[in-house]
Amino acid sequence: MTMQHDKRGLPQSAASAEAMRAFDATVEAYMAFERQTGDRLKDTLSLDPTMPLALCLKGCFLLLFCKRALVPPAARALAAAREAAKERAVSPREMQHMEGLQHWLDGDLQAAAATWDGILIDHPYDLVALRMAHYLHFYLGDAAALRNSVARPLHAWSDAVPGYGYVLGIKAFALEESGDYAAAEREGRAAIERNRADIWAAHAVAHVMEMQDRPEEGIAWIGGLEDAWGDCHNFTYHVHWHRCLFRLERGDHDGVLHDYDTRVRADRSDEFLDVINAIALLWRLEQRGVDVGERWEELSQVCRDLSEDHRMVFGDAHYIIALAAGGDTGAIETALASLQHFAEGHGSEEAVARIVGLPLARAAVAHRQGRFGAAVEALLPHRAALHRLGGSRAQRDLFEQLLIDAAVKDGRSGLAKALLSERGLQRPGNPWNAAMAEVAAEAAPLQPAQT
Repeated sequence: MTMQHDKRGLPQSAASAEAMRAFDATVEAYMAFERQTGDRLKDTLSLDPTMPLALCLKGCFLLLFCKRALVPPAARALAAAREAAKERAVSPREMQHMEGLQHWLDGDLQAAAATWDGILIDHPYDLVALRMAHYLHFYLGDAAALRNSVARPLHAWSDAVPGYGYVLGIKAFALEESGDYAAAEREGRAAIERNRADIWAAHAVAHVMEMQDRPEEGIAWIGGLEDAWGDCHNFTYHVHWHRCLFRLERGDHDGVLHDYDTRVRADRSDEFLDVINAIALLWRLEQRGVDVGERWEELSQVCRDLSEDHRMVFGDAHYIIALAAGGDTGAIETALASLQHFAEGHGSEEAVARIVGLPLARAAVAHRQGRFGAAVEALLPHRAALHRLGGSRAQRDLFEQLLIDAAVKDGRSGLAKALLSERGLQRPGNPWNAAMAEVAAEAAPLQPAQT
């Protein structure tokens, strides 16, 4: 085996130049969210079945599905990479990738992210390390680390380096999650100027428009780019979910239901992101008094099979919402007991379950059952830790809305107004703020202090 170089000049063990080109095509497809990404990886491994970094990437891809059943094959991919590394020359960078995957398999997301960040110090052109670190900081809900992770290697990048546009898109999303909306939109638009099909960059700009209450612009932005996403995989459903949020803000409930059935939930898959998109959208529709028909029944059935995976507590919190909406007491109790048991473990997500996952799950069940005071008492003491769940600000807003709604319906006017005021700093002008404030004003007012 010889040492080849990828299209950005990084040395890598590969059986041939053709195998190296196939790996480059896999990375390109991965950064572009193409549905052919898996096929590109299969092509690579057909040319070099023991390419260590390709096997490592296979393990990462399997873990990204957030399914417990895929953990063993991910571990086998890593084992194969390690065995291959004994028989052929590999670079220290490739060994670091294996270490990152091992940490992830061990449940230590912080160590995994730190390993991929460490690669970028000496190898700033490593797009796989950049994307993996980006995802894991996102999963950990660490906005500062998300921003810093992409900022550190930027000194080496320019338009002369293949893939620069993708780096700008990653930077845009990190800036948005850090609250720097103007810079996020600027970088996201710059990425789109370089590659109109860069759906992650388009998604970052959509996030900015959501946070700034710009629904008309958001709808136009997504509509003006969606024809470029024909090769993209199910992440397109998530971007359509964002368009549904814009339409919801406009009061276009029929349009949201149509998009739910034809885009967001068209495939009725059990993919992690597809399911949480659907749950979050149905909950928001119901909060606005929309009859969602029997759609909860389908989702609750899917979530029965997902609720004990616990690969991301962010997903668990959504699954319990669907189970509660489905009204299956047995399934709810099983899910809560499973999450309680999981929280007794020692990994990154186990800690999240203890700190905020369990209280949130209990609050979601209490809210659905009309026990609004219990929902407030369960969630309010842990609200500051909601970011630990991961996911975006826009996605976690579901849990903020649940708490505010519970406070309003429990007659806690002062609390509801305080929460709305704080939320309004991040989402100025959002119509939901005004609607909820009006309801809160009708609840029992605070009594002035007696002097």
